[in-house]
Amino acid sequence: MKSHLDKTLEKRLNEYGQEHLLSAWEDLSEEEMLRFSEELLAVDFEIFERAKHFEEKTYETLAPIPIFYAARAEKEQNELETIGLHAIAEGKIGAVLLCGGQGTRLGYSHAKGMFNIGLTKEIPIFSLHFGRLCEVAKRAGNWFPVYIMTSVFNREEIEAFLQEHSFFGYEPSAVRFFNQTMAPATDLEGKLYQNSPSSLVLSPDGNGGWFSSLVFEGYLNDVKENGVEWFNVIAIDNVLQKTADPRFIGAVIRENAASGAKVVKKISPDERIGLICKNNDRPAVIEYFELDRLKKEKSVSTEEMEYGVILNYLFRVDEMEKTLSLKLPVHRARKKIPYYRDGEYVKPETENGFKYEMLATDLVERMDSCLAYEILREHEFAPVKNRTGIDSVESAREMLLALGYEL
Repeated sequence: MKSHLDKTLEKRLNEYGQEHLLSAWEDLSEEEMLRFSEELLAVDFEIFERAKHFEEKTYETLAPIPIFYAARAEKEQNELETIGLHAIAEGKIGAVLLCGGQGTRLGYSHAKGMFNIGLTKEIPIFSLHFGRLCEVAKRAGNWFPVYIMTSVFNREEIEAFLQEHSFFGYEPSAVRFFNQTMAPATDLEGKLYQNSPSSLVLSPDGNGGWFSSLVFEGYLNDVKENGVEWFNVIAIDNVLQKTADPRFIGAVIRENAASGAKVVKKISPDERIGLICKNNDRPAVIEYFELDRLKKEKSVSTEEMEYGVILNYLFRVDEMEKTLSLKLPVHRARKKIPYYRDGEYVKPETENGFKYEMLATDLVERMDSCLAYEILREHEFAPVKNRTGIDSVESAREMLLALGYEL
């Protein structure tokens, strides 16, 4: 006997204008009904309202943020590295690698960290990151914890891949995995898309949800029991990324900042990188997609903002705990979203809906202070976003070769 439609669920869907999701309800098996009911009841419809509110985000009094210049870090390297290595040795630092993305834009159907950046030999992107983690751990004399954020789509293959390669020399017991939270996708009118008659189209909810995802997976006790006080959060697709960089950690701790962000000087006004600055005397990051709007409005000037973030942040654990009770802005990203409707699976040729994401840059704005720590582009910033051209496999390989890597 089939389950009846839960009246609470029916009322909830009607309230939010999502009754179309029940059009094939009577054709579902009892198992499908139960599974779909659970998925629908778990939908947080508030995120769609927060996404609408984000469009009203304003910047009032913008000013450049003080920069901790690379030349200063070089001059003070011994002191900074001593402080940073001491913090790592004492177990106060944990690394978070954001690995939820796939290599689709590279023509690669697996996790981006598994992509081979080598030319004459296999050099997975993961091997570069773990190689640097090993160097820091050995200098500090401590296998500090490394938390790897995966997605439901790539967790199994990432775990298997890293285990197969013995974590490229890193201590396996120090590595933890957790899944990025998922969010439903909608059409341009806000109607939820279905992936099948009994499931929704879901996508990762952005890099801003890394801490809440880690907590949801039950790792907060692990963090506290191990005495971790800081998280260094990095994007896996920057192949020159320095994770748990003692000099960076030392600078943030010595300057008594609530957070830190590695920043790079922009090479042009049009570079697609978030600008770090101050808004109403608090740290802020203006995403590149917001710049066009601000220029049109002419309400504020960004001409003096020369530095952008590279997604390498240092956050205090206690400050991150405070963000759990806050509602971060939700960004709507226009995408081509395949979906199921009326018995067929549709693959659109143009952007037909929204995916909903939270961004790590919004976490920076929740901090009382942020040390903007300059890095040199040629040493630490080689993102792999595209197959060719700017921020590509080609450009990353050129930068690695220039630094003496054997590819």
